[in-house]
Amino acid sequence: MSVPIPQPPRVPFLGNVTSIDRDVPLNGSMLLAKQYGEIYKLEILGTTVVHVNTYALQQELSDDSRFHKFVNPALLETRHLVGDGLFTAHSGERNWGIAHRLLMPTFNAGSIRGMYPDMQDMCDQLLKKWERFGPEHVIDPSDDYTRVALDTLALCTMSYRLNSFYTEGQPKFAQAMTDWLKECFRRANRPSIVQAMMPGATHQFEEDQNFMRSVAQQIVDDRRAHPLDKKDVLQTMLTSIDSKTGERLSDDSIIKKFDNILGCWARNVFRNDEFHDLLLAQTWRKLRNEVDEITGGQPPKVEDLSKMTYLQAVMRETLRLSATASTRTVAPLEDTLLGGKYFVKAETPITIQVWMTQRDPLVWGADANEFHPERMLDGKFEALPPNAWQPFGFGARGCIGRPFAWQEIQLVMSSVVQKFDLYLDDPAYNLELQQGLTVKPKGFRIRAKLRHTAPRLYASPSSQLLPERTQNQSKSSATPVAAGKPIYILYGSNTGTSEGFAQRIANDSATYGFSAQIGTLDSATGNIPTDGPVVVITASYEGQPADNAARFIDWLTSLKADELKGAQYAVFGCGNSDWVRTFQRIPLLCDKTIESRGGERLLAPGLGDSGKGDFFELFDNFEAKLWKALTEKYSTTRAQSTSVGFEVTTVDAGANRASALRQSDSALGTVKENKILTQPGQPVKRHIEFELPEGLTYRAGDYLAILPQNPPRDVLRVLAHFNLSNEQLVVLSSVAPTSLPTDKPVSLYEILLGYVELSQPATTQDLRLLSEAATMDSTRAALEDLRNSYREKVLGPRLSVLDILEKYSPDNIKLSLGVYLRMLPPMRVRQYSISSSPLWNPQHATLTISVLESPSLADKNKTFLGVGSNYLSQLLPGHRVSISVRASHAGFHLPEDPSTPIIAFAAGSGLAPLRGFIQERALQKSSGRDVGKIMLFFGCRHPEGDYIYKQELEEWVKLGFLDVRPAFSKVSEKSEGCKYIQDRLWHDRIDVTELFRNNAQVFVCGSGRIAKEVFAACVKIVHASCPELNEDGAMKRLESLMQGRYATDVFD
Repeated sequence: MSVPIPQPPRVPFLGNVTSIDRDVPLNGSMLLAKQYGEIYKLEILGTTVVHVNTYALQQELSDDSRFHKFVNPALLETRHLVGDGLFTAHSGERNWGIAHRLLMPTFNAGSIRGMYPDMQDMCDQLLKKWERFGPEHVIDPSDDYTRVALDTLALCTMSYRLNSFYTEGQPKFAQAMTDWLKECFRRANRPSIVQAMMPGATHQFEEDQNFMRSVAQQIVDDRRAHPLDKKDVLQTMLTSIDSKTGERLSDDSIIKKFDNILGCWARNVFRNDEFHDLLLAQTWRKLRNEVDEITGGQPPKVEDLSKMTYLQAVMRETLRLSATASTRTVAPLEDTLLGGKYFVKAETPITIQVWMTQRDPLVWGADANEFHPERMLDGKFEALPPNAWQPFGFGARGCIGRPFAWQEIQLVMSSVVQKFDLYLDDPAYNLELQQGLTVKPKGFRIRAKLRHTAPRLYASPSSQLLPERTQNQSKSSATPVAAGKPIYILYGSNTGTSEGFAQRIANDSATYGFSAQIGTLDSATGNIPTDGPVVVITASYEGQPADNAARFIDWLTSLKADELKGAQYAVFGCGNSDWVRTFQRIPLLCDKTIESRGGERLLAPGLGDSGKGDFFELFDNFEAKLWKALTEKYSTTRAQSTSVGFEVTTVDAGANRASALRQSDSALGTVKENKILTQPGQPVKRHIEFELPEGLTYRAGDYLAILPQNPPRDVLRVLAHFNLSNEQLVVLSSVAPTSLPTDKPVSLYEILLGYVELSQPATTQDLRLLSEAATMDSTRAALEDLRNSYREKVLGPRLSVLDILEKYSPDNIKLSLGVYLRMLPPMRVRQYSISSSPLWNPQHATLTISVLESPSLADKNKTFLGVGSNYLSQLLPGHRVSISVRASHAGFHLPEDPSTPIIAFAAGSGLAPLRGFIQERALQKSSGRDVGKIMLFFGCRHPEGDYIYKQELEEWVKLGFLDVRPAFSKVSEKSEGCKYIQDRLWHDRIDVTELFRNNAQVFVCGSGRIAKEVFAACVKIVHASCPELNEDGAMKRLESLMQGRYATDVFD
């Protein structure tokens, strides 16, 4: 008996059109696979297509005796140009058979090997371009690899030079092919009546098509007029006779095959997502070691390529995760029962989603979505089940040019790895896709630096939302300083805290006689400077380096001798002691390793703990010790002026604001909804829905990074203190690197609103600068008292520099605006857990936040406003916001198998990511999938006051997979006498233990205190079940049990 094939809800007349992601259909297909499982069907404008997503079904569909190739609508459109080509021919087309038999020998191993010199010629053009532009140039690899792939194909197969590297913009042929392929895809998805009403698009489609035909015709005519004594592909098409039919290819067919071959460039071009995975630190190092060992520093030779086994593994693994042929379509020759249970009529199109089948955990393991080239080594690739790896298509209709593409990619990758250090322009870049007939990354940019050259630091922001940092001295510096000793400040930062500390040191460098360069740790990979002190400021994220420090850490830990001899360094670490076992792992690793590899430590490492109140005070102490050590060692002196190296010049106020300084529209999301979840009288919690920027995707459990603005109230306070208009324009000048815009008129209001933090507690260094600017002894004494009682009188009440300035008249503390701006840390990105699932809406994401608005501890007559939460709380539908998606750590995502049970703990807005998990399971359950039970422990004050999403949770409980165990702190009698979630955990320990034994995974989201209390309750449960263990033994037993099954998302 057959089983119905699942199908999303349909719209009358249109079918499942709304189920398709109009921008990146592949993303929509992957989400549908996650929701419906191994198979689903879509009806589009009356045509039904079945989609399969597992290896087992792909293997069954690879039986040519039951299924034949089906040319889908998008490929049918390409027949206007390429005719009956490799991908576009219907089964049994005569002309395709003739061409196939003629061309197969031209792409055999011997022929491809003979093309190597021409391939090397084109590869050298790419290398020379990157070398010429240098490490400051931002590279679009999609553009450059389009050039090298297109030129290589033309030269190797037709002995014709397109000279793409000698054009300023994208080559005309490449642009025409790109636009034409995109339009093919669009035309395939438009009703004919709509297409008839688009004469402009039709005209451009035909114009691009005619241009490409004219280029092909020109090359054919040129070859006939000037024959070559070279048996290339074009010569074969012009002169050879098919042994089976005795026929030649017609000129029309040759021209179509020419455009078909160059069209294959669009499919076989070097995978830019391969570049993305290649830049993973460990992968890059292993690959470089292999290339260096095999080539001995010489350009790669053709015989070297087969020895590069790790390179081949990288390529195979990348093509597994992102197959060149992302789908292929077949149809059954007669009615069939697919998978032994799904009835499919004869000639019904069945699309194999190769991007999903090659991630099937039954073949590739639980980590099938992760990039691990090692799974392709040591015989594992050869041992794969039949037809498990199909990135180039299947059988006789698979890619005829695969050996060509393989050799080209090996050559280019090995040459680039050998010659350059590559870096992501945005270290936090998350892979986004764009799709026409082919799939490529969107917005992927890199930088390339020649190996073995002097260090060239670059300071890409910790987030793409932050403004670019100026590295060079301002041209209009109002306070010139003598060239000082170079100092290099390297940071590793995801959220901007370490970057802000690095900026502080850079700001002060000129005052102490140093000339600062600031950069990410990754920018110093392979070459730590030795001509001046190096200051490393970095964070640990659950024991792992920041995104812009991973390459550096991998390189550092691979050193074996005294490679860092001559380096003089100091380290400051940013950590959180809630992560006991990994606290300060990365900073201490840097400190210890640099010393053990020959470096000279200038002072003991500073270790800041963001989970405690003295975080900024510890940095101030470290910086004071740093300057003391540096001035003594390098015999420099501190300048007396506090304004050395940075000044603000006011210019005439005007009505015209500076042009957008913060971010382009490409990173702007749109607010769709902003509502309060709690009842009056309760601390406010809000639900905010965003429409994401085009192409941005996320997974349940990820973060939304927001670049906030200071409350306008606080900006006006600053302007009032300095007696300036909110329309005041200024020109900033700096001799040190800065994240502020320099050397051009900008709005001071905009600077104060979005570039600096106004509410951060004053540091002890800030107090020293204020004391130096004070004009009265009584004021200096009061400021000294604040320094002496810093934790009690400044840190505790969160007393900001602005709060202190407002206590005195401007004549009492004569602080210039320039010095004030220097004292302020750069605006930090705030990260919030996404509280939705992309299965609900892949283009939208929601946040669930607590709004921080409380009486100021510094002044009871004022209200303290949390910067991020108040910025979000004031947003209205239609507002545009600078946002990006940040992936959460690997452990804090739903299990790939939806039947895996979950035990989850949260309080208040900590429910956010867990709501996304539950929403995803609810949609899977409603779509007919078998989902595991979720036991949710949720804490709040009152069931009628701040029980957020209560009605929604109750609806999901009715689906039968969710079990909510609340704890109400104000009315514990309504929650089994349990006040907090750790109490409810102990109360329900039998149920929890049973679910855990059924392989449940555990998730905790909330404050560090909540995470500690939940873990302590778990230890208590283990101790109760194993009374022979002491507390330490119970803790070790729990850690063993939780290995790989316990993930936390902690915030404070």
